[in-house]
Amino acid sequence: MQSKTFILFVRNFIFGAEDSLVSTVGLLAGVASAGIPRKDIIISGVVLIFVEAFSMSVGSFLSERTTEESLIDSQEKLGNSLIASVIMFFSYFISGLIPLTPYLIQNNINAFWQSIIASLIALFILGFLSAKILKTKLFKNALRMLIIGGMAIALGVIVGIIIK
Repeated sequence: MQSKTFILFVRNFIFGAEDSLVSTVGLLAGVASAGIPRKDIIISGVVLIFVEAFSMSVGSFLSERTTEESLIDSQEKLGNSLIASVIMFFSYFISGLIPLTPYLIQNNINAFWQSIIASLIALFILGFLSAKILKTKLFKNALRMLIIGGMAIALGVIVGIIIK
């Protein structure tokens, strides 16, 4: 049986990585499909990654800290919520670089597809690894992460095309 602390840390890692992959590629694909210049796409991506990594980290800390305060017998209140928020920050920040990197090295057309494909692969791997760590169904979890994340990516592209 896995400890509550371990589950807390894994949950924050999965949430941060998944949200970053989907949000970042959704934004990048959306603004790229709207015809925004490459430099502006990169600036948008970098700003999103920094702001959202910090915001998600703060949100994690506040929600976990409030939950811990409600538990009368909690001995590790501040430590767990602080560590969980750091995990959230780095999982969001690092995962956001996956969809951004193609725009740093390719033109918009190539970067658009490479960013989406890299993010979809990363979502599948994240789903697979999280299932392995948490001892759930590997393929089902990986496929669910891929499909739901892919739907969010498609939404970003559609909105970008419509607004264009």
